[in-house]
Amino acid sequence: MAPEIPSDWTFCASSFNWTPDIIAARRSAQDIVTGIADSVVKTVELEPGLMWRSFPAPQNDEVDGLRDALAAKGASVSIVGASLDDFTSPTDRRSLQERLDFLVPQIHAAYRVGARGVRLPIGQAGAELLTRLQPLLHELDLVLYEEIQGQQAPGSPAVQPALEAIAALGDDHVRVLVDISMLMPALPVTYLEELRQGGVSTDLLARLENDWRNPATFDAVTALLRSGNVPPRIHTLFMNLLIRFGRSDAADLQGILPLVGAFHLKFWDLDDDGGRVSQPLRDLGGLLRRNGFSGTLTSEWGGHEWLQVDPTDMTRRHLALAEAALAQGAPAALGVGG
Repeated sequence: MAPEIPSDWTFCASSFNWTPDIIAARRSAQDIVTGIADSVVKTVELEPGLMWRSFPAPQNDEVDGLRDALAAKGASVSIVGASLDDFTSPTDRRSLQERLDFLVPQIHAAYRVGARGVRLPIGQAGAELLTRLQPLLHELDLVLYEEIQGQQAPGSPAVQPALEAIAALGDDHVRVLVDISMLMPALPVTYLEELRQGGVSTDLLARLENDWRNPATFDAVTALLRSGNVPPRIHTLFMNLLIRFGRSDAADLQGILPLVGAFHLKFWDLDDDGGRVSQPLRDLGGLLRRNGFSGTLTSEWGGHEWLQVDPTDMTRRHLALAEAALAQGAPAALGVGG
């Protein structure tokens, strides 16, 4: 018998996966998102900046239209990505009240669309704003998730104070979302090919292909950036090495799991050579099962930055791979064969 996923793990797909389709506007954003419910999965995570023209203060008619269209498909929203624009100009920072006023309409829209939570980058809100938001989160029964991803790690100086602030609140309405872009044993095959085609040196490519997690490799990446010799055509892609691609292990999450309520199962392509896609998922499945995790696990595809392929097919295939890999890890954590 194939291993089973715990019943309190909810699989979702992010509308972010369809970013190129939404931007192309051959179909409305609402039609694209309701199509996810038709052909992929019934629980969707929203990127409202792609969805609602009135964002960051979404108008009720836009929100209601999407809610009703999803409900007609038997679908629902898990989390809504929020934005906190901290500056009114390059030098003028919003006051605490202005930051609150900027965020509150988004929280109300998330509630109106039927979401269970909203999401911000880790540490962006800060302890004082989180405290101000707590009564509203409780009133609407929404969870605010702070997301940790990529090169960020639980013990890093930029992240640890924010995690400590969340822990100090002791509030189930303020939680952590982990993006498994943190957990990359190797770089995506298609990404490496883009770097090769873009003119990155064979020496650095060999390091990136064979020794990604070695700190010396990261030093070499930084040195090339500082030299100004990154080929212009791939400069934006190259920055992923410093920001979006992480070098942590699933075990590094153990200490923060009591704070974690959701995961982004970030993937870039589906080339699983050496287990570069599936092994972090197996490791994560064991960790979550041992610790009694319950929450959402969302397929989020970042590879559309360089791959022009069908996002529906990619997401459907990724969810199948992810469920199988997580399930393989989960019973192993309990000493069960399979």
